[in-house]
Amino acid sequence: MSLTVLQEAKPPFIPEGAHAMTIVIEYPPGDPGTPPHRHSGPAFGYVLEGEMVFELEGEPPRVVRAGETFWEPGGDVIYYQDGNNRDDIPVRFTVTMLCEPGKPMLEFVADEELRAKGWSRS
Repeated sequence: MSLTVLQEAKPPFIPEGAHAMTIVIEYPPGDPGTPPHRHSGPAFGYVLEGEMVFELEGEPPRVVRAGETFWEPGGDVIYYQDGNNRDDIPVRFTVTMLCEPGKPMLEFVADEELRAKGWSRS
């Protein structure tokens, strides 16, 4: 048997009644990904193929390559980018999200809030 720890993170409190969801996302070459959004709870991801541009509020954009992990705390933190970093190959990644009871898994951020929070982008 072999066990490899890919990622460790200390998520915020998880309320009773929360649920988890694991999904696989695929973007074709050059796809910008999902528009700026947030998740009600933490999200833990792993890039299976290709390269993803990852930008979380308050952090500079970075490239996450196949075999690397990423996570976001959820709540009010904006997830600005998750698009394909390459224009010649697709990107495919898996994400496990913990969703707060009674809240949507994904909420798009309004343009007004993006303008108001422009200072929070590195």
